[in-house]
Amino acid sequence: MTQFFHEPVMVEEVCRFLLCGDGVYVDATIGGGGHARAFLERLGQNSVLVGIDRDREALEVAQKTLSSFAPRVLLVHGRFSELRKVLDSLGIPKVRGIFFDLGVSSWQLEEGRRGFSFSKEGPLDMRMDASSGKTAYDLLHSLSEEELADLFFRFGEERYARHVARTIVAYRRKKPITTTTELASLVSRVIPRRRMHPATRIFLALRIAVNEELDELEKGLRELPDVLEEGGRVVVLSYHSLEDRLVKRFFRECPVLRSITKKPVLPSQEEVCRNPRARSARLRAAEKVCLEVVS
Repeated sequence: MTQFFHEPVMVEEVCRFLLCGDGVYVDATIGGGGHARAFLERLGQNSVLVGIDRDREALEVAQKTLSSFAPRVLLVHGRFSELRKVLDSLGIPKVRGIFFDLGVSSWQLEEGRRGFSFSKEGPLDMRMDASSGKTAYDLLHSLSEEELADLFFRFGEERYARHVARTIVAYRRKKPITTTTELASLVSRVIPRRRMHPATRIFLALRIAVNEELDELEKGLRELPDVLEEGGRVVVLSYHSLEDRLVKRFFRECPVLRSITKKPVLPSQEEVCRNPRARSARLRAAEKVCLEVVS
């Protein structure tokens, strides 16, 4: 497995909003461990970091990244939608803070064989947990034209969704679409050239569908009131409007959470220039309020 190490997005802002005293913290999407390392460097020796990821390869990278903090790190292969189950398995009743860094990591994109990138040749996989579930290939070849169009429009907000779906169905009647670059080339014939690559939203929609990302996020957010200590915090980094709207609505409607970011916090221009992945990042944070205040 090739390893890529990238600067974590908005690390100073994440630490400022998340860290609120020593205790147990959860990095629910630990990836390569960049944010987790920043947390552990700033927290006291009695603090513990629980790292969760659906991607076993990510956990291998995180284990190496965080090796110097080994006694204070607990890594778990699992879904953040099962936060309560994960913490129960570790004997942890409540935590001080939880961090979600949504979407796909830079090093996953750079591993062509994972199938996330339209610019790197690879199989149409896109599973964050490569050991289970349907692949992007499965969806592309089993869904009807109408179902594909709805998927591209709902998850990718792609205005040419129906045109792309029609082209894919016509093409697959002749031969299967097997690689990322083959799909990207096909989509580029249909969608006019624009600032972003024509296949960007199609790949985003497929990835969200393959990994059930919005359902996972909604379930994970619903776990927060039960697993956070009073005064504990949650920080979410999202990278597209569907995620951000879901987080915003949950923070507004959950009776025991108080948003501490009235508007999403954006990366500085300096960071965007230095770290292009930060360009679309949006940070929202909330704090669990005391029960007396709620009542």
